[in-house]
Amino acid sequence: MADTDTEALRVSASLPTGRRLALLDVLRGAAILGTLMTNVWIFTAPGAEWGILQSGTAEPSFGSFPEVAETVFRLLADGKFLSLLTILFGVGLAIQYASAARRGQPWPGRYRWRALFLFGEGTLHFVLVFAWDVLMGYAVTALLVAWLLTRSEGARRRVMWWAAGVHLTLIGLLTVALSMDDTEDGAVSREVVDLYAHGGYLDQITFRLENAIALRMEPVLTFFLLVFLFLLGVRLFRAGAFGADERGRRLRSRMLIWGLGLGLPLNVAVALGGPDLFLLGRYGAAPLLAVGYIGLIGALVDRARRPGPLTAGLTSVGRTALSGYVLQNVLCVLVSYGIGLGLAERLGDTGRPWWVMGLWATVCVVLMVGSTLWLRRFSTGPLEAVQKWALRR
Repeated sequence: MADTDTEALRVSASLPTGRRLALLDVLRGAAILGTLMTNVWIFTAPGAEWGILQSGTAEPSFGSFPEVAETVFRLLADGKFLSLLTILFGVGLAIQYASAARRGQPWPGRYRWRALFLFGEGTLHFVLVFAWDVLMGYAVTALLVAWLLTRSEGARRRVMWWAAGVHLTLIGLLTVALSMDDTEDGAVSREVVDLYAHGGYLDQITFRLENAIALRMEPVLTFFLLVFLFLLGVRLFRAGAFGADERGRRLRSRMLIWGLGLGLPLNVAVALGGPDLFLLGRYGAAPLLAVGYIGLIGALVDRARRPGPLTAGLTSVGRTALSGYVLQNVLCVLVSYGIGLGLAERLGDTGRPWWVMGLWATVCVVLMVGSTLWLRRFSTGPLEAVQKWALRR
C-alpha cells in the first residue's frame, strides 16, 4: 500500500492543479459521438436492438458508392470508439485515485458509491432508453479496477495481460464456433419489427425486461476486455500520454504509428473475412485501432494553433459526457422508433445509408452546440450534476 500511495502522490503532483487535461475532454467528446456512429445503425434497423441479434450486422459491400460509404463508415467506427471510451474511463478512474491520494482520503472509500450510482444510472438507461447500455458494465469493472489501484504496479500489469489473454482466448473460441456453424442469420421476426415501428413505449420496456439476459450478454462476454482497457487507460495516464508536454507528444506519436499502422490493416482484413469474424473484429482488432485514434486526435490537437469550432464542440461534449451519451440515444429513439417520428420504418432502405449518416451528423451537431450553450451557464452537465448532488448526500 505504501508504494501505491507514493506512486499516486507522484502522479497527482505532476497534474495541472485545478485544471483539466484539455486533450482528455476532446477525446471523450470524440468517443461519445463515435459510439453513435455504430449505434445509429441499431436504432434505424428493422427490429432495432433485438433485430441486430437476430439478423447479424451488415456485411462489407463495394457494389456501389453508397455501399462503399456505409462500409467505410461502419469499419471506422465499430468497436473502435467503444474501446476508446473504455480506455478513457480507466483514465478517469486513475485521476480520481490520484486526487484522493493528494487529499489523503481513503481509497476506494466513497468511490464505491459512485460506481454503484453509475450502475443504477445504467440500469435506468437500459430499461428506459437503450438495451446496449455500457454504463452497467463499466460500473462493475470499475469496482474491481478501483481495488487493483491499491495493489502494486507489478500486480496490475499481471492482471492486465492475463485479462487480455483470457479475452482473446474466449473470442477466438467463439469465432471458431461461429465459423463451424452452418446456420445462416435469421430474418427479424415480424412481431419485433412491429414492436419498434408501432408498439407503445411500455411494450418496448417490457420486451427489454423479458429479454434482459440476452440483451445484457455483451458486457459479460467482454468483461476481461473491459478490465484490460481500464488498466491500459491507467497505465497510459501514469505514463503521461495525455499531457501537453514533449513526453506526451512523443508517446502519442508512437500510439499513432503503431495503432494505425497495425490496427487499420488488421481491421480491414478481419472485415473482409466475412461475418464469422465479427467478434474478432469488434472485440479483438478494434482496440488496437482505438489506440491509434488517441494518437491521431492528439496529433491534430497538438498542431492546431487555436481551438476551432470542432475542437470546442468536442470539448463541451467531453465535459458533459454522461449527459451526451444518454441524450444522443434518446434523440435517436425519438427519431427512429414509432413512439416518435418512426423514420426507421417510414424511410427504411429509401435513401440509405445517407439518411442514417445524416441522422448521426445532425445529432452530433445538436450535442456539440447544446453542450456548449449549456456550459455557458452551468459548470457541468445535467446528469453529472444529479450524480454529484446524490453522492453528496
